[in-house]
Amino acid sequence: MVIEVNGVRHNLADDRGSERLIDFLREELGLHGTKNGCGIGVCGACSVLINGKVKKSCVTKLKQADGKSVLTVEGLESIDGTLHPIQQAFIDAGAVQCGFCTPGMMLSTLALLEANPDPTDDDIAKAFRGNLCRCTGYTQIFQAVKDASVKMRT
Repeated sequence: MVIEVNGVRHNLADDRGSERLIDFLREELGLHGTKNGCGIGVCGACSVLINGKVKKSCVTKLKQADGKSVLTVEGLESIDGTLHPIQQAFIDAGAVQCGFCTPGMMLSTLALLEANPDPTDDDIAKAFRGNLCRCTGYTQIFQAVKDASVKMRT
C-alpha cells in the first residue's frame, strides 16, 4: 500500500489495510492535529481530505486511502511557516476556542471553498453537517469561512 500524506509518500505493508487512518496519522506520523473525538464518525474532529474530499479518519481504514492523497491540518501551512488563508481567517475571526473541532472545520472549509469559492450561509451550514463545535456557536466559524473565501479569491 502507498499513502501520500501532506505530500509525503508512505509505503505500508498490505496487511495493515484494516488499521484506522487516524491511528496511522497520530501514532506513526505524529500528526496530532487530527483529533479523535467520538471514534464513530459523527463529530468531525478527525476530518481529513482524501483526494480533496472530506473523510472521517476514525472510520476510514488504511486500505481506503491506498493510492490516494491525504491532507491533514498540518498540510495547510506553507513550508516557510506562513499560515494558509483559512488558518489565518479562523484566528482573525475568533473561530478557535478550545480548538478541538478546528482542524476538521478547516479541512471542511477548504473542501467547500475549492468547490464553491463564494458560499452562502446555507452552503456553509451544509458543508459543516459532519462537524460539531461545542464552543463558538458557529457564528465566528461562519465568519472565518466568509473571510477565507475573500482572501482565497484575491
